Amino acid sequence: MPTFTFDGQPIPFRPGQSVGAALIAAGIYSWRVTRVDARPRGLFCGIGVCFDCLVTIDGAPNQRACRAPAADGISVTTQRGTGHDDLAV
Repeated sequence: MPTFTFDGQPIPFRPGQSVGAALIAAGIYSWRVTRVDARPRGLFCGIGVCFDCLVTIDGAPNQRACRAPAADGISVTTQRGTGHDDLAV
């Protein structure tokens, strides 16, 4: 079975699954924290409208886990805040 990593942990998925669906199937329900209060977020609408399921995929922040296709070998990480905390303001 193909896998991707989530915060270093291997996550198996089935062909055609989204990153969000694979995370839910693996028992992971939160993969983003808000800028204020660091509140956990995960899949909410499931169709790419609400932006609650944002993750960083292969270093690119603000990817919607519900819409991103799972792919063998990608690296998915928890997104903190806007995903651009390393940028100077």
